[in-house]
Amino acid sequence: MKKAKVLFTLLISLTSMLQAQTPLVTEIESSADEIWEQIRKMDNIDELSSFVSKVQWKGPKGVGGERVCTSTDGKGHFKEKVTAFDDKTRTYSYQVIEGVPAKNMNNMIKVVDLGYNKSMIVWTSSYDFMENPNMTKEQFDGFITTARVEMVESIIKLVK
Repeated sequence: MKKAKVLFTLLISLTSMLQAQTPLVTEIESSADEIWEQIRKMDNIDELSSFVSKVQWKGPKGVGGERVCTSTDGKGHFKEKVTAFDDKTRTYSYQVIEGVPAKNMNNMIKVVDLGYNKSMIVWTSSYDFMENPNMTKEQFDGFITTARVEMVESIIKLVK
């Protein structure tokens, strides 16, 4: 019986440690270079998202730099740190390090050349949701999905 309790506790612990992973994959009728040109700017999120009114940089605009995004009501913000950036492979990775109910939040955006003036954006996010009284995991997942879809749609409009 004692072994069963230990195994049950271990199983519950492992289950709660699993990260939420939410990929977004979008095919686009534009070249990978055109799409990457917009994504690589990094400092125009306020133009791509209705959730962000202002972007401020601390440090370099690239690996190691931090981007502070202020919400449209001016009451909240979140801070992101760029962890990888590669023009050759058209990839860009960042961590959200402050301002969201999640820890270990890692994001990667990759633009894939599909040929014939077509490309694909692959945006992956993984994180450990932190229980809190303001937002459920389902609400946070929905917010992340909505925000990413909106930004991808805005990027597509910029290249059309």
